[in-house]
Amino acid sequence: MGGDRGPAAVVAGLGLSAARNPDVHFILHGNQAELTPLLARVEGIAGRVTVVHADRVVTMNDKPSQVMRNGAGTSMWSAIDSVKSGAAQAAVSCGNTGALMAVSMLRLRKLAGVNRPAIACLWPSRNPGGFNVMLDVGAGIEAEAEDLLQFATMGASYARNGLALPRPRVGLLNVGTEEHKGRAELKIAHDRMVEAAEAGGFEFVGFVEGGDIPGDRADVIVTDGFTGNIALKTGEGTAKLISDFLREAFGAGLLSKFAALLALGSLRRLQKRIDPRRVNGGVFLGLNGTVVKSHGSADETGVAAAIGLAIQLARSGFVDRLAARVASTGKTASEQPMPEAASEPGQDGASA
Repeated sequence: MGGDRGPAAVVAGLGLSAARNPDVHFILHGNQAELTPLLARVEGIAGRVTVVHADRVVTMNDKPSQVMRNGAGTSMWSAIDSVKSGAAQAAVSCGNTGALMAVSMLRLRKLAGVNRPAIACLWPSRNPGGFNVMLDVGAGIEAEAEDLLQFATMGASYARNGLALPRPRVGLLNVGTEEHKGRAELKIAHDRMVEAAEAGGFEFVGFVEGGDIPGDRADVIVTDGFTGNIALKTGEGTAKLISDFLREAFGAGLLSKFAALLALGSLRRLQKRIDPRRVNGGVFLGLNGTVVKSHGSADETGVAAAIGLAIQLARSGFVDRLAARVASTGKTASEQPMPEAASEPGQDGASA
């Protein structure tokens, strides 16, 4: 109910997802008077959607602290509670990100051994599967060395279950690939990842740079939420800029329009590869339940992509596998002494 496009886009996306997944049942949380007419327009979902009435809506302007205190009775709270009770195997929301994380942590709680949950997103890349995983992209702002290690473990688990990669390659985002660069916590996290890679089921490739985010050097990019969110928004803005530039270039004149017709197939393939709707859906990692955050501005295609991701993770038993991996990695890490590291004055990227 709280997305930018309102419940119409959510119901339309539900319809697309229902057609692709005939064995899935949906629980729709929100104002029944608004949802029922919208559902009546969607073919092929009779008997597959249960509407749970919720009078109130979390808006984009609501503060997470307020929602934690007074969010009961909202559609967001109701959706998360359906995961907590076991009525649903995953929740998808287009609403307020901060409020969704706050309610999810309050109702679902963190997995045992997880210090700080993270939001993971899929990033178009040169890898054979077409995507990389990056986290954190906004659940928090800062991250200590131990948090970054847990992000690596959780991101690798997500890549195994979401991208079918048996042994994902993990890179730690820094201002350079040299081991002497970066803040103190990055150096400590680097050494901890080397030690924990075997137990975590991943291959650690060391430090990576911004240019490696869409590259093929790593499958999982680990960073703090501040850096990750800026990179994500920059990437989305750049993709839209390229799309706008291409549209302007091929519409500039008669010859340009003719060239566009000749290149139509290639342009459509390019548009599909950089279309952010195809990878819509950030996954909250580190909670006792699967929660997928869709873009607030997502249309029916984007909503369907987020629902499809939630279905895939639910079918794989992702949360149970993640919990087991975090536990095994945490045990291994606890046996290792915490190394000491100090930032060197004047080095490139001391405030990356």
